[in-house]
Amino acid sequence: MSEAAQRTGGAGLGERLIDTLDRWVPKPTAWAFAIRIWLAMMLALYAAFWLQLDSASSAAVCVGILAQPKRGQALSKAGYRFLGTVVGGIVGIVLIALFGQDRVLLLVSFACWLGLCVFAAQFLQDTRAYGAMLSGYTVAIIAVAHIDAPQTVFDAAIGRVAAIAVGIVAITFINDALASPSTWRALLPRLAAAHAAAKAFARESLTQGDPGPERTAALIRQIAPMRGDASAIAGELDDGVHRAAGARSAIAALYVLAAASRALAAAMSRIPEPGPRVREAHALALRAVSEGERGAPEALARDGARLRDLVDAGMCDPGAVLDEIMALQRALDVVNAATFAEDGVRALSDGHEPLRDIALPTHRDFQVALRAALRVMIAFGLAAGLFILLGLPQSSFALVQVAATCSLSSVTPDPRKFAQGVLIGMPLAALCAGLILFVMLNGNQGFPLLAIAMAPPVFFGCLVSLHPPTFTIGFITLVFTPVLLAPENPQSYDPQTFLVNALLVVFAAVILFLTIRLVLPISASQHRAFALEEAREDLAEALAGEGGDATTRTSLNADRLYQFTAWNSGSGAVRRASLHHAFAVAQLESAAARAHAQLRPLSEVSGLAPLIGQAREALAAAGSADLDRAARALIGEARVQDRTVRMQIARAATDLATASRVIGRHARFFRRLSLPGS
Repeated sequence: MSEAAQRTGGAGLGERLIDTLDRWVPKPTAWAFAIRIWLAMMLALYAAFWLQLDSASSAAVCVGILAQPKRGQALSKAGYRFLGTVVGGIVGIVLIALFGQDRVLLLVSFACWLGLCVFAAQFLQDTRAYGAMLSGYTVAIIAVAHIDAPQTVFDAAIGRVAAIAVGIVAITFINDALASPSTWRALLPRLAAAHAAAKAFARESLTQGDPGPERTAALIRQIAPMRGDASAIAGELDDGVHRAAGARSAIAALYVLAAASRALAAAMSRIPEPGPRVREAHALALRAVSEGERGAPEALARDGARLRDLVDAGMCDPGAVLDEIMALQRALDVVNAATFAEDGVRALSDGHEPLRDIALPTHRDFQVALRAALRVMIAFGLAAGLFILLGLPQSSFALVQVAATCSLSSVTPDPRKFAQGVLIGMPLAALCAGLILFVMLNGNQGFPLLAIAMAPPVFFGCLVSLHPPTFTIGFITLVFTPVLLAPENPQSYDPQTFLVNALLVVFAAVILFLTIRLVLPISASQHRAFALEEAREDLAEALAGEGGDATTRTSLNADRLYQFTAWNSGSGAVRRASLHHAFAVAQLESAAARAHAQLRPLSEVSGLAPLIGQAREALAAAGSADLDRAARALIGEARVQDRTVRMQIARAATDLATASRVIGRHARFFRRLSLPGS
């Protein structure tokens, strides 16, 4: 017995050791990524030296910032980096021309420009946000860094743009030459897995009832992170535009599939004895989300056509009740969503032109954006005042680092974690640069020795940055090691200058750490309050018919819910209640936006104008009973209209009734939101 136990314990210890090694030993793909970035950085440095650029180190720093494991991610970031550099260079020249003789006005105007760029970046997505933010702190690199020699700013701007161009060309060449992994190939299995999960969710909804907001939020958390990769595909291949559009269409369709399947389950629960039409529609919807060939495009097209016939038949039947029309329409919505999802996944895979090309808007809070901008401005202003009082000779260098780190933190999902990573990464970068400069090089000149000396920190930064918890540490090490090393031809060795610069970047990290925690901090409860206020305003606009494009409302609400779940805290009961209310607001807003989208063209149909006016008034007043009456009145009038109008009325009536039921079910919560008629 003891020998068997020892063998079992030994096997368990061996398995744990293997698991530990598997977690910590980098995979071959990680080593390949590190090799590509090192080669690109050395190529950029060599080209910058050969071109005799004044800021050769900026080319290496550019490669470090563009270090992305996938080709599409690097290309997308490179394009907006170049654009942001050009815009920042122009603004820097303009500010120096206006305030070159007045340092205070120059610093104040730069702080205002930096805050404006950070504020704008909060409302943009992915690499576009990075480009907007970059155009802010590029002014610091060009104008503030040369505040003592304004006559050199134009040359500095040209050199900066040239160095960035060299870095972009170098990393693009290396990625193509060494076959960097494509973003779309990495996204395809993730999207296929999310597609399968959404279909399983829909099957559960249609067979066992509504899984609830918690399960829906879990599905949204699986789908939402793919939006960033979907935006980065377009530049990878000739058909990258179609693949990117397909990925966006599929992601939006998965959101709709989850919502429509829950709505169909709710509609079926309100019909005690479903008739033949409803039973057939339910079966067709269930078949559309089944596994295997039943979800093929041809089968989905046939099922969609049959469901449209069933909806039309229900609209023509005087005995059809509102709940039956809702069930038929929601079944059609399920099949339509399944069709778009299937087509989008195939478009990502084979590059054909998808059925639609839609945007995936993201939720942004005005209060969060304003606080982020003010935080960066206050941090830069306080740092500038402190450095001026200290009278340090490298104050301009320190201000550039403060502006850069504060700006970078503003476009990260969690600024606090980013600040912690910067606080750890800056000393590591200083240590790496010091070892390279005074131990490995030690006064020697020669590019091969420099390339060999820079390999360890570059590899360390790349490998550490691939793990999400330690990404910031690796990123800062990779970027700020060449900043502090400042490769030149010939290389200068000044221990005093290096030590002061190293202390200043660490001081900049401390300033960022304190700023994030002390200057206009935003707690999870404040995030929830800001999101709720934005949702309330969007809901009021949607009820009034000013909610914008109805097609993208579900995607916007899904992103808002995705962010809301990250901020949701408290006890289990409190979290569930908050999530239920958040989903109620999203469902009502989407229903109102879709209803208004259908009512607009219907208002031009003769005989429907009075009913359309009543329906719009009911939506604006958010009256549950009035919405139900408006939906039934439209259905009663639909029987004398043609098929196209009947289908539009079916969609409008379904959304009016959905809004009525959501308002009735959450009346107390909507009264707290000061919703009219609730």
